Amino acid sequence: MKKKILITTAIDYVNDVIHIGHAYQKILADCVARFERIRRGKENTFFVTGTDEHGQKVYNIAKNKDVDIKKFVDEVAKKDQEQQDSLQVSYDRFIRTTDEDHVKVASDFFKKVYDAGYIYKGTYQGLYCEGCEAYKTEKDLVDGKCPLHQGSEIQVVEDENYFLKFSAYKEFLKELFEKNPDFVLPNQRYREMYAFIDTIEDIPVTRRKEKLPWGIECPVDSDHVIWVWFDALVNYLTFGLQVGAWDEDTEIVHFLGKDNARMHALLWPCMLKSAGYDLPDHIYVNAFLSLNGKKISKSLGNVVAPKDLVEKYGVDPIRYYFLRYGPIVEDSDFSEQHFVVVYNADLANGLGNTVARLAKLAENSEFTFSFNMLDSDILSQEFVQYFEEFRVDLAAQYIWSKLSDLDKHINENAPWGIEDSEKLEEVLDYEIKELCLIAKLCEPFMPETSEKILKIFENEKVIAPKSLFPRIFPD
Repeated sequence: MKKKILITTAIDYVNDVIHIGHAYQKILADCVARFERIRRGKENTFFVTGTDEHGQKVYNIAKNKDVDIKKFVDEVAKKDQEQQDSLQVSYDRFIRTTDEDHVKVASDFFKKVYDAGYIYKGTYQGLYCEGCEAYKTEKDLVDGKCPLHQGSEIQVVEDENYFLKFSAYKEFLKELFEKNPDFVLPNQRYREMYAFIDTIEDIPVTRRKEKLPWGIECPVDSDHVIWVWFDALVNYLTFGLQVGAWDEDTEIVHFLGKDNARMHALLWPCMLKSAGYDLPDHIYVNAFLSLNGKKISKSLGNVVAPKDLVEKYGVDPIRYYFLRYGPIVEDSDFSEQHFVVVYNADLANGLGNTVARLAKLAENSEFTFSFNMLDSDILSQEFVQYFEEFRVDLAAQYIWSKLSDLDKHINENAPWGIEDSEKLEEVLDYEIKELCLIAKLCEPFMPETSEKILKIFENEKVIAPKSLFPRIFPD
């Protein structure tokens, strides 16, 4: 295991405020970051998220709204940050691609690749999807449309650009994948990305400024701006260099959605190789989240803000639901009806009920309980393995299996009926210790709840609290 770890999420376009589909990835990365702070220490764990603020899409929206573009991106970036904060995403930096240090790093990065001979000037003739901010081939389209942006017209463009010699890296990518079978996870995403290697072609990495003035100026030609994807991917390096966490002693992990997989799994390693930087260790690609069986879309009017869900149900229940039942491997669907069922079963009748039972028994017993739960107590081999595979859903299942075992122990030993004082103290001592361990295991998932449970039993005299998770009665 490397000493340090750098965890990133994809940064979001500021054409609109993020919704719950975007938020899943942030909660996932945050859960892993919180676990790694326990395992490697806060001083060795670095976590960045943020916003992607350049490109044609953002420029056109601000232009159509007749607003100053910098003011527009400032407002959306602030709202995005508020959405993440509502979910208690514990990033070390919320980076913006308009940040002064990022602009410099991205510009220097481009110049390094150019000076190394991997960028050349040419003319692009082909297709462009503004929704993806990406160049397309006919094979990428379905009935002439981008499958991810059916409502947008594919642009046919012919323009002078600077190109990255992307196609020259096919053998490099094949070797990278074959020597590192866990480079892209889960395995089906690895296979998909590997299959794309033979199809890659040289790709434009600038746009002419007269057509798109909103971007980082190209350092080798002031008539061009750096293509938004080339600029955006470098944000991870900007942060990594800032905190001294882009080196051979750092495990670099990118979390992103499957719509961004090709850029991260194929383009980004080639960019880093061209500029002479270390490559990421893992790229974890989560699937898509739908809402009530439909794609989440502003045009469909079914966009749900994370902050609204948190205000209605509380932050920890929302975090728990998505971390256990979200699209970690396969597409999943969110509905408030299913959320309420899970909340009542897993939290109100599950964890919350167990805490209430044991706290009341401890209060009535008048025994003194003293447990010093160390961070190292949660680092069992099985639990750690789930996190090393980034399977937080399985880690949550593991916790709830321990909760089930504890409930079984309580029911079988019936401490409420034990009259022998010494025996009662022995049973409660074991059961409360197990509950505190479960609370500690919950820390990366539900930090507030974990802290509340541990505080209940850290006092010499236990006082049973009000219900941690009051039952929700469907409308």
